[in-house]
Amino acid sequence: MKKNGILRHGYRSVTRILAGCLLTLASQPVLAQMDASIKLNEVMTNNERSLIDEYGQRNAWVEIANISHSTYNIRGMYLTTDRSVLDKSMSVPERVKRMSQIPNGDARTNLSGRQLIVFQCNSIPAQGSLHLTVKVDNTKPTWIALYNGNATQLIDSVTVPVLAADQSFARISNNGTPADWEVKSADRVTPGIQNQTTVSESKVEKFKREDPYGIGMAVMAMGIVFFCLALLWIVFSLFGLLMRHIDTAKKVAHHQPIKPITKTVEKTLEVGHKTGVILQEGMKTKGIDREVYMAVIGMALKQYEDDVHDVESGVITIKAKETGWDDEYTQMTQFHSPILPTMSKAPKIPTGPELK
Repeated sequence: MKKNGILRHGYRSVTRILAGCLLTLASQPVLAQMDASIKLNEVMTNNERSLIDEYGQRNAWVEIANISHSTYNIRGMYLTTDRSVLDKSMSVPERVKRMSQIPNGDARTNLSGRQLIVFQCNSIPAQGSLHLTVKVDNTKPTWIALYNGNATQLIDSVTVPVLAADQSFARISNNGTPADWEVKSADRVTPGIQNQTTVSESKVEKFKREDPYGIGMAVMAMGIVFFCLALLWIVFSLFGLLMRHIDTAKKVAHHQPIKPITKTVEKTLEVGHKTGVILQEGMKTKGIDREVYMAVIGMALKQYEDDVHDVESGVITIKAKETGWDDEYTQMTQFHSPILPTMSKAPKIPTGPELK
């Protein structure tokens, strides 16, 4: 029985150890995400007319922000201005002595997404849960660091330069570089609210603010008027030039009719037509359609049947005409015999020198 009890006790111990290990491993991603989401946001080391605590005192203060959209509780974390805690060989108890812990039991330390919280420095925790013993000297640069609840892991830190009265050193971006921080004047200090705020301002209000005397408005109005006048001058100049060109073209067309151009076009079409006929029918046609030849022959035959033609040797004419061709007929008779008319009504063709 005693042996069984020892075994049961050992089993329970091993189970508890394994459960603790699993919980530790599961919590690591959550802790890492929280460490990346909690940042120092704004610091004031010389407070003369800025934030007042519930006791009417003006202390140096540190603002911490949750830059994520999740909720994290920062209770148990540590703030310090002592650089000696950077010594990794320092024991945890010794490091804790040089830090100021954010107390438990205050709901304000449970930061929702994009929420901020301000802690009073150079104070005592007895005055409130947001009062810390962190020492801040406004006569020299101050290094401020935020550690996790184990006082071993550095979450965020910044070196604040010497500031004038009521100035603050604020984070304006989250790129992890010194350029993320800037000095803000007393009228731009924002304890408890985001450092970058958007102010709604209409265009008219902005113009009034940037041009209170209306000089810019007057210059803009005159510029618009002169621009419109210049545009009208360009338009009417181009219109006048166009009308002059149209009038000149009309005068040229009146003095030089386009009839020769029309004839040239017609001749060009005729030559093109003849060229096409030659390509299709050959050079013997000389560019004249075969239908034209047939029509001419048919007309000649018709006129011959109607006794319109005279009779000649190898020559057919459409209409008799006094041309003096018969003056040389005597020279032609030596090559062939005269052809007598075949019809009684046909005129006699002279064949001798008696014509002269």
